[in-house]
Amino acid sequence: MHVPDGFINAPVSVATGALAAAAVAVSLRGARRELAGTGQGGGAGAERTAPLAGLVAAFIFAVQMLNFPVAAGTSGHLLGGALAAILVGPYTGVLCVSVVLLMQGVLFADGGLTALGVNITDMALVTTVVAYGLFRVLVKVLPRSRRSLTVASFVSALVSVPAAAVAFTALYALGGTADVPLGKVFTAMVGVHVLIGIGEAAITALTVGAVIAVRPDLVHGARGLTAPLELRTSPLTAAGAAPAAAATPVPAPAATAPRRSVRRVWLAGLAAALVCAGGISFYASASPDGLEKVAHDQGIDAKARDHAAKDSPLADYSVKDITDPRLSGGLAGVIGVGATLAVGTGVFVVLRRRRNAADARPADTSATAERV
Repeated sequence: MHVPDGFINAPVSVATGALAAAAVAVSLRGARRELAGTGQGGGAGAERTAPLAGLVAAFIFAVQMLNFPVAAGTSGHLLGGALAAILVGPYTGVLCVSVVLLMQGVLFADGGLTALGVNITDMALVTTVVAYGLFRVLVKVLPRSRRSLTVASFVSALVSVPAAAVAFTALYALGGTADVPLGKVFTAMVGVHVLIGIGEAAITALTVGAVIAVRPDLVHGARGLTAPLELRTSPLTAAGAAPAAAATPVPAPAATAPRRSVRRVWLAGLAAALVCAGGISFYASASPDGLEKVAHDQGIDAKARDHAAKDSPLADYSVKDITDPRLSGGLAGVIGVGATLAVGTGVFVVLRRRRNAADARPADTSATAERV
C-alpha cells in the first residue's frame, strides 16, 4: 500500500507530513518509556524489548518483500503495524514501521518521498492505533491464555489492513489528483484489502504465537499473562504464627527472577529476516499489490510521478549492474535488512539511553543534596 508521488495533492501531502511528524514526535517520547521499562505494564520485560525493537523493524522490512497472491492479478504484503505494536509496544511500533517506510523510500524507490507523510500516517499510525486498540480490548474480554493472545493478534491485524484502506480513501477524498468517483475507490480498496488482511493476520498471529511460545516475557502485549512469582510460608516453619498468616503469599524478591538472555531470540529473528529477504523473496508474487491494482484499474494513477530516487542503485529491490535476478534481488534484500536493522537499532538505543539518563538525574541530585 505504498502511495507513490502524485496520487495525493500537495496541500494534503503537506498536512499528512505534519501529522506524521507529530505522531513520530509523540512516539519518540512514548517509546522511551516502553524501551526503558517504565510506565504502565513496565518492568524488566519491557527493558528486554529494547534490543529487539530494531530487529522488529528489520523483520517487517524483510516480510514486506514477500508479496502473496490474494486474487486474480493482485497480491498483498504485510503492513506490520499490528505485529510491531504487539511485540514491542504501540509507540515503538509506530517508529518501527516509520523506519521501514523511510528506508524503502530512500533506498529502494518504494513509496513516494513527497508521499512519505501519507504513507507513515496510513501504514504506521493508522494500522498501529487500530490494531493495538482492538488488541487490548480483546485481551480484556478473552480468557487469560497464550491462545487468546494469538487470537487477539489475528483479529486485530485483520482489521488493521482494511482500516488503512479506509484511511487512504479518506485522504484521496481530500486530495486525490485524479477524477475518480469516491465510491468506486472505497469499494475497490476495502474489498481487496480485506483479503490482504487475512494474510496479514496469519503472518502476525504465527509470529506472535512463536515468540510467546518461547519467550512470552519479550512480547509487550503478553505482559501480565503470567502471575508474578510468590513464596508461601509453611505452618511448620512459622512457629506461633496464626494459620491464616502462615498461608499468606509473599512476593518473591526481585533478585530471584532470572534474567534470560535475548541473544538466541535475536539471532533467530535476524536469520529469519535474512532468509525471507535474501532467498524466499525471489519466489514472491510479481502481481501488483492492492493499491497498485486499484490505482491502475480505476485510473487513480493518472497523474503519478516518477520517484525521485528511481536511479538509486537499489531501486525496485535489485542491485544495479547485477544481471542475475535472484542474486540481485537477494542481495538487495540483505542490504535492506542490514540498513533497517542498523538505523532502527541506533534510534532505539539512543532513546533508551536518554530515558535512563533522565531517570538517573533525580537520584544524582538527591545524593548531592544529602552530601551537602
